[in-house]
Amino acid sequence: MKKKVLLLGNHGFVIYNFRKELIRKLLSDGYEVYISLPKDEKVQTMIEWGCHFVETNVDRRGTNPIKDLKLILHYLRVLKKIKPDVVLTYTIKPNLYGGIACRILKIPYINNITGLGSGFNKGKLLKSVLSTLYKVSLRRSSCVFFQNTEDRSIILNKKIISDNHRLIPGSGVNLNEYEYKDFPADKNLKFIFIGRIMKDKGIDQYLEAARRIKEKYNNVEFNIIGFIEKTQPHYQDKIKQYEDQGIVTYLGYQSNVKPFIQEAHCLIQPSQGGEGMSNVLLEAAAMGRILIASNIPGCREVIQEGRNGFTFEPQSTEDLVKKIEQFIQIPLEVKIKMSRSSRLKVEREFDRNIVVGAYVDEINKIVL
Repeated sequence: MKKKVLLLGNHGFVIYNFRKELIRKLLSDGYEVYISLPKDEKVQTMIEWGCHFVETNVDRRGTNPIKDLKLILHYLRVLKKIKPDVVLTYTIKPNLYGGIACRILKIPYINNITGLGSGFNKGKLLKSVLSTLYKVSLRRSSCVFFQNTEDRSIILNKKIISDNHRLIPGSGVNLNEYEYKDFPADKNLKFIFIGRIMKDKGIDQYLEAARRIKEKYNNVEFNIIGFIEKTQPHYQDKIKQYEDQGIVTYLGYQSNVKPFIQEAHCLIQPSQGGEGMSNVLLEAAAMGRILIASNIPGCREVIQEGRNGFTFEPQSTEDLVKKIEQFIQIPLEVKIKMSRSSRLKVEREFDRNIVVGAYVDEINKIVL
């Protein structure tokens, strides 16, 4: 009988984008793979590979305890029906509530901390609640994967877990899918923001920095890709105002960001916190683009200061503007050298095959 692996996630597109190599490896190795997540356009593709799909609604940013309890009960029903040999959980709520459900039913599970969440930076009460939930959900985990050392230190210092953990290079990046592209030769410098449009991702700093830079320089463009979070709809009007003034170009949500990264000279990620390891920084670096990002866990690891990009003080528009100007003033031949350094760094440290291998090792310890 085939061994069963169940993946719990909060977004089909994310599981497809960052776990597809692992899923296909498991299928080719003879595992029966189940995916439990909200339905979207990528789910059908994974079904066609051979995955079994269980539709699961996950309110990613909600804090309603009744909805969260319903999610735990849903996971319990799913686990009792499928009877998986091992469960893989991703993102905050599947980690917390999927972990609790697995612990109740004594099913082996592996967590991936893709970021502890902004709640760890918002008040003692919420931080205390999250710490308790992590303690309950992670304590019996077969292995907890961390994507950066700071998240690992927080969890270890709080004595939530002890020795059942490993550090991996984020989700890694598929180096064949994200190929190196020659640095653009056009004189107009193109900057790009790719991510969810919300306060925590630093969109306010990006918009204000774009305004200040455009006042001083004519040969710059600032693009934005991503969907506006339903909980923060005011950004619809704010971005439109900046667009009407010719400061930014909003390109909406794009299922394939590679052509836009290829056209850009520099990717900016001004997140305020909560990153596990920034996938968009890894993808842009793999394609040979220069990076400017907040000096926070999950971003700073991808940047060698002055070699392939720059970091700036989180939430500081002043420092972001300073680093953008620093980039603008670099001669083209140095920019090209930095572009190649970006690619070399991900080749050395962030190949997705490293992550897949770590998962296969841990799964085999459980099921073999």
